[in-house]
Amino acid sequence: MRGHRGSEHVYHEVTMSKSHDDRPVVVIERSDGGAGGFLVGLALGAGLALLFAPRSGEDLRRELKNRGRQLRATASEKAEEFHELLEDGYEQTRHRVEDGISTARRKLDEKKSEAKDAVDAGRAAVHTAREELEKRLSEARAARSEVGVGAEEDVDDS
Repeated sequence: MRGHRGSEHVYHEVTMSKSHDDRPVVVIERSDGGAGGFLVGLALGAGLALLFAPRSGEDLRRELKNRGRQLRATASEKAEEFHELLEDGYEQTRHRVEDGISTARRKLDEKKSEAKDAVDAGRAAVHTAREELEKRLSEARAARSEVGVGAEEDVDDS
C-alpha cells in the first residue's frame, strides 16, 4: 500500500487480489486531523453501545446518567488542564518578550552612549585641531610681518 498526501485528502493505492483481476484500486480518505472528530465518534460509539446493550430501561438510564457525569467531569478536567497550559504558555511568552524588550533597551542605551562618546571625541578633536590651526596661523602671520618689517628697513636703508 502506498500513500500520497494532498492538500485535504489522503490517497491510498491498494492492490486487491482476486482470482483473475489484480488491478490497483485507489481509496480516497478525507483527513481533517483533529481530535474533535475522534471525541465525537467516541461519545457516539459509547452511546450506541449502551443503547443496544441488553439492559432494562431503568438500568440504561442510570448508566447513561453515570456516563454523562463521567464525560462531563473528564471534559471539565481537560478544559482546566488546557486553560492551565494556555496560562503557562502565555506567561512564558510574556516573560520572553519582556526579556527581549529589556535586552533591546539596554543595547540601545549602550549604542546611544557609544554614539555620544564618539560625538564628544569628535568635537574635542575638532576643537584641538582648530586651536592648533589658529596657533600656526598666528605664528605664520607674525613671521610674515617680521619679514615684511625687515624688508621695509632694507628698502629704507638703501
